[in-house]
Amino acid sequence: MSCEPGLSRRDFMCAVASCAVAACTDVTHTSFFRDRLRELSTADIAAIVADLEREYRERFGKEVTVGTEEAMDGVEFAYALDLSRCVGCRRCEYACIEENNQSRDPEVHWIRVLEMDKDKGIDFAHATPYYDAEEVPRPGHFYVPVACQQCRNPPCVKTCPVGATWQEPDGITVIDYDWCIGCRCCMSACPYGARHYNWSEPEIPKDEVNTDTHILGNRPRPRGVVEKCTFCIHRTREGLYPACVEVCPTGSRKFGNLLDPSGEIRYVLENKRVFVLKAELNTRPRFYYFYGV
Repeated sequence: MSCEPGLSRRDFMCAVASCAVAACTDVTHTSFFRDRLRELSTADIAAIVADLEREYRERFGKEVTVGTEEAMDGVEFAYALDLSRCVGCRRCEYACIEENNQSRDPEVHWIRVLEMDKDKGIDFAHATPYYDAEEVPRPGHFYVPVACQQCRNPPCVKTCPVGATWQEPDGITVIDYDWCIGCRCCMSACPYGARHYNWSEPEIPKDEVNTDTHILGNRPRPRGVVEKCTFCIHRTREGLYPACVEVCPTGSRKFGNLLDPSGEIRYVLENKRVFVLKAELNTRPRFYYFYGV
């Protein structure tokens, strides 16, 4: 099977996926393409990165680095959020936008902070992300930030027909934007609403673009692909906190290595009242909520 001259790899993938779905065959095309994706040599990857950096330099008029850092050995990232401290200021939400080159017009938010009524408890049916963040916390309310839960059993990965999304050894579920065909199967499979589709060309002001990027994370995305939180992969694989953790004024956000017995995440799991969202679905999130008291 070869790609016709003048046909981009992504268009080719779209055509192949459409044929596979229409034929309803037993061909495991996901494994077929994933296997070949991993056959890329070091030289191939370097060439792809060079092309991307050249494209971004021409688009934004500045040097943009595209990293390819791999998962570290002995690391499984996890997140914990103290609901007793979160005041709903949404600084995490906007720090995430700036750090991860999310579109400003139309706005794309990987984090949504939901305001909930204390009398109703955790109630997504009546929660709202649309509230005045200048007057928080509001009496009688509490706040539940929601983003990608980095599931151990991610339904989004299972539904992708072309293998454009997968789980890395450090627990981060990533998306290859060049392989994504925009079918949005992963969006319908995600029970947390954590995936977002670019209906139009993302707009990032040239003076606001973050030039420190990762090929599977915050590099500028094209129209027609799905994107989501990657635990700031370009930062965390360098030993830094995600931007949302760093900016939180109340210290309600925790992040670290789940495999470190002396780490903060393990302390939270072993000493606090911890729960995960929609546990009945067996997605097994690495994103934990707890009450610090």
